[in-house]
Amino acid sequence: MGFLLRRAEVLNVEQLQRMLDDSPVGAAQAILIAAKEGVVDAQALLGQILLQGRGIARDEALALRWFRIAAQGGHLMARNMVARCLEHGWGCPADAVAAAQQYRLAAEAGLDWAQYNYANLLATGRGVAEDQPQALRLYRLAAEQGHAKSMNLLGRYLEDGLYCPRDPQAAVDWYRRSAEGGDFRGQFSYAAVLADRGQVEAALEWLHKALAGGNLKFLRVAHKALAAANDPPIRAMAEAYRQRAASLPEA
Repeated sequence: MGFLLRRAEVLNVEQLQRMLDDSPVGAAQAILIAAKEGVVDAQALLGQILLQGRGIARDEALALRWFRIAAQGGHLMARNMVARCLEHGWGCPADAVAAAQQYRLAAEAGLDWAQYNYANLLATGRGVAEDQPQALRLYRLAAEQGHAKSMNLLGRYLEDGLYCPRDPQAAVDWYRRSAEGGDFRGQFSYAAVLADRGQVEAALEWLHKALAGGNLKFLRVAHKALAAANDPPIRAMAEAYRQRAASLPEA
């Protein structure tokens, strides 16, 4: 397809994503034009492809600039990405306090990813005073919107009775929903529950899915947990996790 886009087409984010899959360079050019014309969705997407170096030269500082522009236009995910840049020092000096402020604004506006990210800072006291009950509240809000990573963390609070009444069955339900939603940590959590219940085959299926999607840090921690498992088939998965971790580059 051509890249001379009408404004209505540019606003269709799914179409822009398909274009990026088909022709990243051509799509990046179209997104850049639309962003300069003031299309907020395109500004946010331009920030993302600049951050990734997808179809365009990677430039973290310029990515942050476009995220800021889109955020000023009311784009909540762009504001969340401004916070991500500030948190991790992408295109700017790392500033957890400023990141927390940006996450909070987007979280209060209802964005699930911002609720999750702000909850992470609250839970660990980074850039903001530690506040576990508030973190739990935000994880729950995000989970209720379908945010898979928040579902897993909500399950952990409920399983252990952290800052809430202990509710093992609700924890299992959230782990299952997180696993089905594609979160590798949720898949691992749900597998652990199934293994404890003696449902080893089902647990192995979820462990394989977590293995395929997990990042380096997760795989290293999970490998140690699996090596200490009681069931031999579960314990045998530890080697697969170790090998997968060894194949991944250091972050």
